[in-house]
Amino acid sequence: MTAVSIIGSGITTFGKKNESIKSMLIKSCRDALIEAGRPKVDAVFVGNFASGPLANQEILGSVLTNELGLGSIPSVKVEGACASGGLAFRQAYQLVKAGEYDTVLVAGAEKMTGMDTEKITKSINLAMDNDSNEGASGLTFAGFFGVLANRYFYEYGAEKKHLAMVALKNRQYAISNPIAHFRKETSLHEIMNARPITDPLGLFDCSPISDGAAAVVLQKGENGVEILSSGQSSGSPLMQEVKNLLHISATYESAKIAYKAAGLEPKDIDVVELHDCFSMTEIVAIEELGFFEKGKGWEAVEKGLTRHGGTVPVNTSGGLLSKGHPIGATGIAQIIQIVDQLNGKACNQVENARIGLAQNLGGTGAYSTVHILRRKGA
Repeated sequence: MTAVSIIGSGITTFGKKNESIKSMLIKSCRDALIEAGRPKVDAVFVGNFASGPLANQEILGSVLTNELGLGSIPSVKVEGACASGGLAFRQAYQLVKAGEYDTVLVAGAEKMTGMDTEKITKSINLAMDNDSNEGASGLTFAGFFGVLANRYFYEYGAEKKHLAMVALKNRQYAISNPIAHFRKETSLHEIMNARPITDPLGLFDCSPISDGAAAVVLQKGENGVEILSSGQSSGSPLMQEVKNLLHISATYESAKIAYKAAGLEPKDIDVVELHDCFSMTEIVAIEELGFFEKGKGWEAVEKGLTRHGGTVPVNTSGGLLSKGHPIGATGIAQIIQIVDQLNGKACNQVENARIGLAQNLGGTGAYSTVHILRRKGA
């Protein structure tokens, strides 16, 4: 079996940036290539959701190959809503593993600021099934996860304070992350009394509108952090078709595939980056990924089991909630945090981290990818 490793990475700061999507992509890619030792690149994959409506720029793959002087090598943009970065990474991994390429550059980026809120919201809502009565009624992502949160409260006895605990944990981690969008200290009281967005979600329960880019270099062999497995699954984009609102099947199934391919179980994972587009999403994800029993995720948060010293540290980067969520860059940024953890150079370093997992969700559960990585020589 062909081993595939990550041998270089680059990432911009996340937040409101006076840069074009092209500029951010080039910066992160150059840093990744330099760290990798400037290898010959065989192909380029770019994860991006909405560079057309949000940044007035498509053909990102061609733009990158041209600007980086990579010649006529194949390049492509991969779109899968908020899972765009994870999907691009998976495609690159599979092709290197299959022997099609030796070295691949994978990048992700989004330029989301600079437009009015209405246009940004409409663009983000392109990741929902708009040819449906849910689309016609104006359902938003905050609305969907607000409904999910209320149902979770009803079924399992959780409260709004447990959402606030997730947001507080991730903010406390973000304070130490130099690329994070939000690094200002906050408190449980401030989070719980923040401006409401959609009941029961408040401002701190929702990931921000961010700009940013991230890139990694994948190469055949064992010269870096090894990619043990990759899982991907799809789910219904319609709330009304979901049999169990509290079960995000794409997350569960993609994790099941990744665990099996790696020959591992949830108990073997030392550190996790997962998709916390909303605080409620993190609670559901830690259950779907198998770290805690169904309906017990909120108790794990309350007991501090998703922090250092607990069962497994989750979102040590600050997560989407505080690190930021430039949609196309998110999946790659998650992987970079895991790589840094396994290389022993991460913000909020987990002692002796050997195995890490990154989970990237698209839409309300339309897509999910899970990647399991192992420290070199572990």
